[in-house]
Amino acid sequence: MARVSTVAQQVRALTGGIDHFDIAAPTLRALLAALDQRHPGLADQISDHMAIAIDGEIHHDLLDAPLAADSEVVLIPRISGG
Repeated sequence: MARVSTVAQQVRALTGGIDHFDIAAPTLRALLAALDQRHPGLADQISDHMAIAIDGEIHHDLLDAPLAADSEVVLIPRISGG
């Protein structure tokens, strides 16, 4: 199972304080769907406000990125600049 973790307060607000998950999913898209099923609204929050690192590499808009059974997925708050 992929190990998902975050330090983002906006994620913890939707999950009742949970900051890590173990999810079996073949792709990032499937992982987001599983998270949203557990915690409605979480997938939109992640898509709109988070960067996603898979095994140490940040991915942007790669919903079909494959996940290995032992992948580490980290949800990182996006930093906006001006």
